[in-house]
Amino acid sequence: MIRPVAFRMNEQTAVNNYYQKVLDGLLPATVNAKAQQEFDTFVEKLRAVGVDVTVVEDTINPDTPDSIFPNNWVSFHGNGDVALYPMFAENRRKERREDILDILEEKGFEINNIVDYTSAEEDGFFLEGTGSLLLDRANGKAYCALSPRADEELFIEFCEDFDYAPVIFEAFQTVNGERKLIYHTNVMMCLGETFAVICADCIDDKKERKMVLENLKADKKEVILITEAQVNNFAGNMLEVRGTNDKKYIVMSASAHQSLTAKQISQLENHAEILSSSLDTIEACGGGSARCMMAEVFLPRA
Repeated sequence: MIRPVAFRMNEQTAVNNYYQKVLDGLLPATVNAKAQQEFDTFVEKLRAVGVDVTVVEDTINPDTPDSIFPNNWVSFHGNGDVALYPMFAENRRKERREDILDILEEKGFEINNIVDYTSAEEDGFFLEGTGSLLLDRANGKAYCALSPRADEELFIEFCEDFDYAPVIFEAFQTVNGERKLIYHTNVMMCLGETFAVICADCIDDKKERKMVLENLKADKKEVILITEAQVNNFAGNMLEVRGTNDKKYIVMSASAHQSLTAKQISQLENHAEILSSSLDTIEACGGGSARCMMAEVFLPRA
């Protein structure tokens, strides 16, 4: 997790991230201070239940307002591979830092190989890490909602390199009465070991919707449906993690938690304990939530 030093609304990502908002009357320093406070409280809650969190401080230079969402530029894999991804916004490309890989190696993780897709940026093709990709590592499937930030050919190349079966579809949200592509898959969908949270209504094509749901059910996941209004409260942006004694937690923001119905909460709690934290400033300015803030480390221990 990356602790921000100059967090603010990123004007370069707002062109197709319709969840971002301008917080009127707040100075940039105030926005950053609020984001830091939310970040620190969130990390404390994770560590309190035994989740191993590596916190890296961001730097003032270069200017990276979205550095708090590291899962978009890097993913870590159980065979020691690290993937680096091509980013849509030019100022987000500066978030990629080699020293973060050094920090993980110092912590005892093993990095064997770096798979670098970033040259695709020069040709205008993007694939933004586990924002664009949802990886079902146990079942060898990768889910991707195509968008300006998730190129189909690049996604298929990733699946071939990492040995995943691709599940490809388009997901939409209503913006000012128009259906527009959702920028990241992980906004409308979350994969747990034994469950999946998904807004099926975002998949307008009925055949695609059926295909996605059939893939989830074939892997014996309980499908928990959420609404588009709940997606707007980041209820799709959850992540299952493990704490002390391998206890499982479903991590989400307070706004996501509050948007869920009693039935949905009960369904989730059949699989793991819910852990939520207030991320209001980060969600409003960044257009991302709890899941986006965590880049899971599956690397082997040296």
